[in-house]
Amino acid sequence: MDNVLANAFGQDGSMLAVQEKQLLLSRLLARLAHEIRNPLSSLDIHVQLLEEDLAQATPALQERTAGRLAFIHGELQRLENVVRQFLCLAGPSSLESQPVELPRIISHVCELLRPEAAARGIELTMHVPGSFPLLRADPVQITQALVNLVINAIQAIPAGGRIAITARADDASAAIEVRDTGPGVPAGRQATIFEPFFTTKPEGSGLGLWIVQQIITAHGGVVTTANPPEGGALFTLQLPLPRPEPVHG
Repeated sequence: MDNVLANAFGQDGSMLAVQEKQLLLSRLLARLAHEIRNPLSSLDIHVQLLEEDLAQATPALQERTAGRLAFIHGELQRLENVVRQFLCLAGPSSLESQPVELPRIISHVCELLRPEAAARGIELTMHVPGSFPLLRADPVQITQALVNLVINAIQAIPAGGRIAITARADDASAAIEVRDTGPGVPAGRQATIFEPFFTTKPEGSGLGLWIVQQIITAHGGVVTTANPPEGGALFTLQLPLPRPEPVHG
């Protein structure tokens, strides 16, 4: 399915004009959101029914299943966020901006994806300064962008690799860096990897990095990639910080 879509859209943008490509992609995202949301709602209902059944089970069974149910709830919520993001991308973009603590988001993403990374033999670490300025952004969308970047790294590197997430800020902007020890971005592909349906990996749909770019652009920021001299790939999300209010004397 992904190959058919990639061929139809053209990974290099030559088969369709940009506006036509965006229109078709918007329609596809709206359809995908609808198709995903229906079974998602059904799953959520059945998980709730399962919890009601387990309320009558033995304490030992309840304790054994509590963590698994919490994980299922978390993943269902993440899928719902993906659907919501698809709908936002399919129509006019809207941000629910509020003061955001980037270190808290980074920590949450690490906790969420560290088990998956560990299962693949990959080390996931974070390095954030003790004090960090507040960002004004949509926390759900920023979380989704970072999740997509880390998943992209997990899928790109072999067992024994490492992923490091760091944050830094100056007076004007904040940046999140996701660095991995994988093969790096293929030569000449540093721009096209953000095209919808472009992928060099056997896993994934080719939409992850495109969604990252859409989210960061909607926040007035930029996303860049580079192959550092020491190897691997480096993705940087740069977001503007609120300007300080002028002091009237």
